[in-house]
This record gives sequence, C-alpha cells and structure tokens, in this order.
Amino acid sequence: MGHSLRVRLLGAILLAVLIAVGVTGLVASQRTAGEFQRYVADRGDMRYRRFAMFLGRAYEHAQRWEDVQAEVERVAQMSGQRVVIARADGQIVNDSERALIGRAVGASWQPAAILTARGNPVGYLYIDPNTEPSAADAAFVTAINRSVILGALVASAAAVLATLALSDRIVRPIAHVTQAAERMAKGDLTVRVPVESADEVGHLARAFNAMADSLAQQEQLRRNMVGDVAHELRTPLTNLRGYLEAARDGLLPTDAALVNNLYEETMLLSRLVADLQELAQAEAGQLTLVRQPTALPVLIGQAVAAFQPQAEAKGLTLRQDVPADLPPVDVDPERIGQVLRNLLSNAIAHTLAGGDITISAAPAGRFVAITVRDTGTGIGPADLPHVFDRFYRADKSRARQTGGAGLGLAIAKYLVEAHGGTISVESAPGQGAAFTFTVPPATETYPPARY
Repeated sequence: MGHSLRVRLLGAILLAVLIAVGVTGLVASQRTAGEFQRYVADRGDMRYRRFAMFLGRAYEHAQRWEDVQAEVERVAQMSGQRVVIARADGQIVNDSERALIGRAVGASWQPAAILTARGNPVGYLYIDPNTEPSAADAAFVTAINRSVILGALVASAAAVLATLALSDRIVRPIAHVTQAAERMAKGDLTVRVPVESADEVGHLARAFNAMADSLAQQEQLRRNMVGDVAHELRTPLTNLRGYLEAARDGLLPTDAALVNNLYEETMLLSRLVADLQELAQAEAGQLTLVRQPTALPVLIGQAVAAFQPQAEAKGLTLRQDVPADLPPVDVDPERIGQVLRNLLSNAIAHTLAGGDITISAAPAGRFVAITVRDTGTGIGPADLPHVFDRFYRADKSRARQTGGAGLGLAIAKYLVEAHGGTISVESAPGQGAAFTFTVPPATETYPPARY
C-alpha cells in the first residue's frame, strides 16, 4: 500500500503544501510582528516626544530633578508605563516607582527621548526600561501566529481532499491499463481500455488500444498465414499425389506428358517455398543488397523484353516511357528487377485482351519514381489497403488463373523499402491500376548491405 501511486502522490503534494504553508507562515509571522513593533514604536515616539517636552519644561521651571518627581509619576499614571529619567552621566534621578533612583542605567537600555531645557540636553527619558513587551502586544502576535497555524491546517486538509480527487482521476485510468495488460498477457487480445481524457493519461489509453489493435491484427495475420501456407501447399501436393496414384494404378501412362505435369507441380511448390523463404529473410533482415549505380532504362528494358512474349500471346500492348537521359539509380539490379517482374506479372494477369500496360519513370523530388500502369480490371476499395499484405488476394477462390500465392507484392514492398523508397497503388474497379515505387539516385556509393 505504501508503494502505491495514490499514496506517493498524496504524500508528495501534502509535503509540498506543508513546506509552502510553513515557509509562508514563518515569513508572514515575522513580517507581521516586525511591522507591528515598528507601528508601536512609531506611535510611541510621538507620545514620548510629548512626554519629553512636558518633563523638560518641568525641569526648566523647577531647576532640580527632585522637584520633577511628581510630574514623572503623573506621566506614568497617564501612560500606564514606567517612566525613568537619567542625567547625561547615566545616573537615574527620577523613577515613577522610586526604586531605581540613584542607580545607573542598564547597558541595554535604549532612551525613548532626550530631555532638553532652553535648547540644551539635560537628560534621557526611558519608558518601561528592560521589560518585556506589553501583554496586548504579545496577545496580538500570538493571535497572528494562531491564525497562520489554523490556515496551514485548513490548507493541508484541502490539499488532502484535492489530492484524493486528483489521484483518483489519474490512478483509475492507469489501473484500467494495468488490468487490461494483465488480461492481454494471458492471451485476451480483445481487451480495450476507455479513453476518459485528452491529457497524457488519455494518450496512454489510446496508445494501449492502438497496441492491442496491432497485436490482434498481427495474431490474425499469423493465423491467416498458417492457413494460407497450408492451402497453397495442399493444391500442388494433392495434384502430385493424384498423378502418382493414377500412374501406380495404371490409369495414366508414365510418359513425357505425365513427367511434364509432375515437373510443373514440383516447380510450383519450389516457387512457393522460395517465395516464403525470401519473405521470411526480408522480414528478418537477412537479405543482402548489392547496390550499384544502375541505368534504369536498361533495367526496365530487360524486364519488358522478358514479358513481351506473354503480353503478345494475350493480345496486350506493352510499352515503356523512360527518358534516355534519366540519371542512374543506386539499387541492387537483381532485386529491383524482381520488383518490376512481380508488377508486370500482376498487370498481365489482370488485364484483358486488347489492353495496355505502360512502364514509365521520372524524377520525383530526391528520388526516381517508376510506375507500372495497366488498363485491367482494377482493384476494389475494400481490397486496395491490403494488396501488399502477405497471401492477400482479391480473388478469394484463389484460382490459378487470377494470380499466385499472394506473396509477390509483399516481397516487392520489402525490397523497395530496403532501398529507402516507398511503394503505393492507385486503382478503381474497371479503371485499371497504377503501381508506383521510388528508388534513390546514384549520388552516393553504398557497400553491400543486409536488411
């Protein structure tokens, strides 16, 4: 309990309040007492000067201090204070209580006023010499101190109540996050916490919910990946098994046609495994980039030449729009060539006969942008945000005629980002698609790098 945030917050605020009130009270008490004493002294000076004038005239008239005693006692009765007069040599000549006459003044005594006769100093006036402040003065200072202490107690109580209310607003959301984290640690990825404010605590709640959404999405992707891998492997394995069982039972002759079918299914399996391995290496940062200045027109021309027969066989027009003076780019030619092949393969697969496919390139800020645009069937709004996800295919039937395993675009995204570029897509149903990715120009020389 002593280590809880609520207790520590309460203790910290209460300590700060007590220190602030204590320092304020001490300064206020001393300041008040000093000002009060100054006020009393200033007020007393005026009275004492009048007393000095009165007693000085009495001495001037009597010419002897002994004859001034009666006047001294009269002044003491009027003021309610003890009145003492001493000569210039420090000997006491008058005392309203008659006890100090003939003695010397104390070393710590301070005269209240100087007595003069005919303009010449003749003695010193002392009021209540060597005595404590009056009871009224002491009572006033005590009342001030009592008020300061009472104010400190009231302020401390208010601080405790305010801290309890504030700590509840702070601790309750944190407690919700803690409980949700504990549930998440046990495998419950559906838990979320309420966002109750727009401050740092509310930001923490939103960040936790975003993390929970990301974890839930990753978990779903993991489950989908397991199912997708099993599905993609099952089809060629089933075909292989069917061919082999038919050949074993004598239903199919073991001729070149059977060998070709078995070879195609084996190659499909090999490509799938290779794609999975390449994707895993890319995600784990274990692929090596051999970057070098590369002429982009040459690289694009090679990709177009490789896919020209497929495009012509399907009745498609394959064009390239690449300026001859385009500056070299700093890429791994093999990896960027793989990106181009993946994009061209998708474009050919989703473009109907008579359509066009165009590859263009142009400077784009600090990068060079390459676009593969087709006039194919396009991509729906619901599928557009997921085209670069692993195993994602708009055709949920996963027919071979409409595409492969759904890994090509995911691999292309990793390869482009490994070069420091970005890849994006613009599309609408029936209006074709345009895939654009960027690569850096060859302004620097990079050593072989792993990503």
